[in-house]
Amino acid sequence: MKTSIDFEASYALLNVELASGEQIKAEPGALVAQQGVEMKTGMGGGGLFGGLKRMIGGESFFVNTFTAGAEGGWVSLAPTSPGDIVPFDVEGSENLFVQSGSFLACTPNVQIDAQFQGFRGFFSGESLFFLRAYTEGDRGTIYVDSYGGIKQVGVSPGQELVVDTGHLVAFTDDVEYSIGKVGGLRSLVVGGEGLVMKFRGNGHVWVQSRNMASFAEKIIPFLPKDSK
Repeated sequence: MKTSIDFEASYALLNVELASGEQIKAEPGALVAQQGVEMKTGMGGGGLFGGLKRMIGGESFFVNTFTAGAEGGWVSLAPTSPGDIVPFDVEGSENLFVQSGSFLACTPNVQIDAQFQGFRGFFSGESLFFLRAYTEGDRGTIYVDSYGGIKQVGVSPGQELVVDTGHLVAFTDDVEYSIGKVGGLRSLVVGGEGLVMKFRGNGHVWVQSRNMASFAEKIIPFLPKDSK
């Protein structure tokens, strides 16, 4: 399997070249174009229970699987919002946690389910669940999308990384987070900044350059009003 990404950080498009019999799984609605492949829709890995766990995590119950024919083929995939696409490799006991709605595609050996984040989810402004990507053996790859560009930030022991809740994309399982605020009560109420996630540990966090919720607030005044 060979992959490339066009139009990075703005309107990214994932291109996957598949040899005969090779497969890639993708979120329904991600297909842009294809040639020489067959698409089947199913529950993906984990059967019924796996599909339910993906749905709890904010993704579709079903997954589309693209399989190349005898002469190989290719498929192009894209997310619904303008932004970036980044590949992540996972292997063995490693876990990658991804914000709800950011799964685009993965290799067949990657499993996706939901990880409950506890009552922190009520206060974070995010979903109560993160997506968890993992494999049961060999290395696999998951492709994650964002709203805006994606930046990788390291977390070192003894340091704290602060991320606005609306800008989180993903993090490795060797960091932990808590929910807090920046500054005092005045900053929370009138400073334009809400609650944040405070990461500690020894790993990596990925953030996106735009916030979908903030964008939605900006355009609400321009939406047509109900005349009734």
